[in-house]
Amino acid sequence: MFRRRRREDGDEPGFVPDDDAQDEPGEAEPGEAEPGAGPDPAGDAAQAGPWDAADEIPAQDRVDFGSLLVPVDEGVEIQLNMADDQGPVIAVVRGESALQRQAFAAPKSGGLWEDGRQEIAAAVAEAGGASQEADGPFGVELHAQVTPAGPGPQGRGALQPIRFLGVDGPRWFLRGVLTGPAARHGSAAAPLEEVFAGTVVVRGDHPVPPRELLEIRLPEQARQAMEEQLAEAERGGSMPNPFERGPEITEIR
Repeated sequence: MFRRRRREDGDEPGFVPDDDAQDEPGEAEPGEAEPGAGPDPAGDAAQAGPWDAADEIPAQDRVDFGSLLVPVDEGVEIQLNMADDQGPVIAVVRGESALQRQAFAAPKSGGLWEDGRQEIAAAVAEAGGASQEADGPFGVELHAQVTPAGPGPQGRGALQPIRFLGVDGPRWFLRGVLTGPAARHGSAAAPLEEVFAGTVVVRGDHPVPPRELLEIRLPEQARQAMEEQLAEAERGGSMPNPFERGPEITEIR
C-alpha cells in the first residue's frame, strides 16, 4: 500500500536534508544484533545496492516514484509524505519501524555523505543530542540520539535512536533514516535494509544543482485516485483545507 499525506504539527519529522536531523540508536539488547550488523555487501546480492538506473538491476517488484524505484514486499506500507520544509519523503513502514529516503543530485566527484554526516552530527549536538559514526552494511553510518520533536514534556529525558544511512552514487546521493526498533536491533532492521539495498535511483541526464532533491512523482494510479478525490470534494463544494492532512491514497499489495 502507499499513502500520500502532509505532515501535521507535532508529527515526527520525516527526513531532513541538512539541518534538522534527529536521533540515534542505543545499544542492542542482549541476544539482538547490533545496528548495521546486516549481511556483508560483498557477500550478499541483496546488499549490493542501492542501484543506479544504468546498472544491471535484479528483478524485483518496485513502485515507480520517478527518481526512485522503491521495492515492495508483503507486510510493508509505502508512504509519500509531503512537508513544505523538507520536500517529499518516501517512507517504507514495517510494524513499528520505518525507513525514510530522499535522493539528491551530486557532483561527479561525489562525497556528499561525508559532508552530510558532519552536518547532521552538528545539528544533533545543537539540539542537545549525541551521535557517533559506525560501520554498517552500506558503509559508514551515523547513529544519533536526540529528544523527540513535538510540544509537551513527553519527550524530555527519553532520547530516541535513529540510524542515518548514506550512499554516494554516480551524480546522485541517497540518504536513508531508520527509526523505531530498526534503529536499535539488527533483526528489525534487516528487512528495511533489504528495501534500501533494492532501491533504484533514476538520476536522468538533465542538469540539477548539487544537493537539490531529485524529482518525485506519484505513480499514475495514485495520481488518478488523488485527482478523483479532489474532484469529488470540489463537486461537494468543499475543497480540502491546505493546513489539514491531505487526501490519502492506499493500495493493498
